[in-house]
Amino acid sequence: MIDKNIFRQYDIRGVVDTQLNKKNTKLIAYHLGKAIQEKSKKNAYVVVGYDIRKHSKMLFEALVSGLNKAGCRVLNIGLVATGVNYFASYQKFEINNKKIKPNASIMITGSHNAKKYNGFKITVNNEPFFDQDLMNVYENIINSKEIKIPKDVSFTKINAKKPYIKYMLKQFTHLKGLNQKFVIDCGNGVADTVLTKILDKLELNYKALHTKPDGKFPNHHPDPSVKKNLKELKLLLKGKRDLGFAYDGDADRIAVLTKKHNIKGDTLAYLFSKTMKNPVIIGEVTYSQNIFDEINTHGKSIMDKTGYSNLRLKLKELNADLAAEVSGHIFFNDRYYGYDDAIYATLRVLELVSSGMNLDKEIKKLPKVYTSSNIEISVNENEKFKIMDNIKKLIQEPQRGFPVIKDIIKVDGIRIVFEHGWALVRASNTNPILVTKYEASSHATAVSYQRAVENLIQKAIDELNSTSS
Repeated sequence: MIDKNIFRQYDIRGVVDTQLNKKNTKLIAYHLGKAIQEKSKKNAYVVVGYDIRKHSKMLFEALVSGLNKAGCRVLNIGLVATGVNYFASYQKFEINNKKIKPNASIMITGSHNAKKYNGFKITVNNEPFFDQDLMNVYENIINSKEIKIPKDVSFTKINAKKPYIKYMLKQFTHLKGLNQKFVIDCGNGVADTVLTKILDKLELNYKALHTKPDGKFPNHHPDPSVKKNLKELKLLLKGKRDLGFAYDGDADRIAVLTKKHNIKGDTLAYLFSKTMKNPVIIGEVTYSQNIFDEINTHGKSIMDKTGYSNLRLKLKELNADLAAEVSGHIFFNDRYYGYDDAIYATLRVLELVSSGMNLDKEIKKLPKVYTSSNIEISVNENEKFKIMDNIKKLIQEPQRGFPVIKDIIKVDGIRIVFEHGWALVRASNTNPILVTKYEASSHATAVSYQRAVENLIQKAIDELNSTSS
């Protein structure tokens, strides 16, 4: 009845109809609602928003029915970007002549996944509800007696977009009339449920692509990490436009492009840190070492696990200024609430330009290294962590000819530090893959690290297979 695989590390996500449907969504929502009540208080108020996917409204009805059965009170904010959903959980709303601050938020979204996917991003008491919290919900479902949950779509409708837009206009009034020519590509996701309203009010000079939310994604899929999805934006940057922004389906992840660069999240973190006094910046384990080193010249950098929920929690725990994933999840605790919001990040990039920063020139100042993209190795879902355990054992006594190891960092998987660079091996929390990445002072050195590490990985896999057989 319930596929355990939809309870992922950071959220609930699966293929609609086969893994997620009306019946099991009601059940998930009921047990989720019970957990929310327990973590907050009885009669918890839960903000619920959804993206444009064709099955989002169906899942909304099922979700609301389950939450109502659990005794939660649903605040429906409708079709919104994930940043607006998070924002709403920090605000107070007039409900029955009382000022109510929500206890939790749920965003129904498939994010950047293929059209057949959908799911739920959840926060309780303004903290991510993930990892063991989600597994507890799964355990409660399979260990409980079957319960009948009637259709009950009663909710209170609230307008979260209006205060969000008002907030952004107040925060960025100094950008009004900025002459920077830029392009936005919303990818037919939900970014433009608020974005162009903000840009128009600020009288900014932009061209917009694919702003109309459309769950069929007729122009390209809303995943800005895939090169082919940026073709039109890049074409416009060859003309008079100097800056471009692209968004994923729920607009919590951003791509920032100049005429010369597709600026990754670690480089963005560095650029933002330049404008902060004694900044504390949290980066994930896949960051270029140069970024950590350069941030440390004027602030403090901290290496943490990959994953947006991990980074958001660490940001709050350390009260740091900013955290960022290389993939484009940017979390501002400096002047904001500490969650990932690509619309807010857009305005902070424009602020950098407004202050006189030349993004390309700043990037050019960084020491030159060769950094590979993430390289994925397909493995059996049930064996990926066992393989990692084997790799950790083998790396203690590597084969003859293996590059000299200076350090092994075990923040998330293993980051092996060599004399002229590093290699990363980690198990994905969401897919049946190992993720590797390599950085060195030259391409040839990075390739030599890659060959050595891939041989080690293969040996770890072979040893596991021989033990199993």
